[in-house]
Amino acid sequence: MRIKWLGHAAFLITSEKGLRIITDPYSPAFGGIRYKRIDEEADIVLVSHDHGDHNAVSDVRGKPAVVRGPGYHRIRDVEIKGIESFHDDAKGKSRGPNTIFCFAVDEVKICHLGDLGHLLSSDQVRDIGEVNVLLIPVGGFFTIGPTEATHVVEALRPNIVIPMHFKTPKCDFPISGVDEFLKGKERVRREKRSEIEITKEALPEPVEIIVLEHAN
Repeated sequence: MRIKWLGHAAFLITSEKGLRIITDPYSPAFGGIRYKRIDEEADIVLVSHDHGDHNAVSDVRGKPAVVRGPGYHRIRDVEIKGIESFHDDAKGKSRGPNTIFCFAVDEVKICHLGDLGHLLSSDQVRDIGEVNVLLIPVGGFFTIGPTEATHVVEALRPNIVIPMHFKTPKCDFPISGVDEFLKGKERVRREKRSEIEITKEALPEPVEIIVLEHAN
């Protein structure tokens, strides 16, 4: 399986057989986003919530199946579980709902937290279950910040953490950069590329944080 960070909360996940999943495609027309327009093709698109920096489905090439909201979905032999959560710490009163997506590709269990805005409850931790690769927002302000993200990682205990939704030269949002989240942490790997390959057999233990360069 290959994971490519396109930018913001958008990833392209490609299976060994060529199945392509894109998470939370952003629109460059949305204020604060200056990543290049997504020019990737996908079979499945996951949308955690309907904000313009996460729901630009029309920019994705191909004819992907689009998954939104909580519940169970089975598409192209991929089982996808959507878990209800919120975009803020006020049960959605400020920014609305958010869906956490859990799914497996090539036996690697992936959890994309979308724009999670609060710490996870014990029920949510139980529903998420085992996580091999955690795609987690760390920038704060609109989502959990560095401290909350650290608590979420400790609760879920993944093998690999890939930070997302943090300030970069292509993101003008009033959020923190990734370095705030990385402070004091061990086993941090900064890749000078946007894409890595992950296999079930080579999952690290204990947890490793992998920082990717955005592709767009």
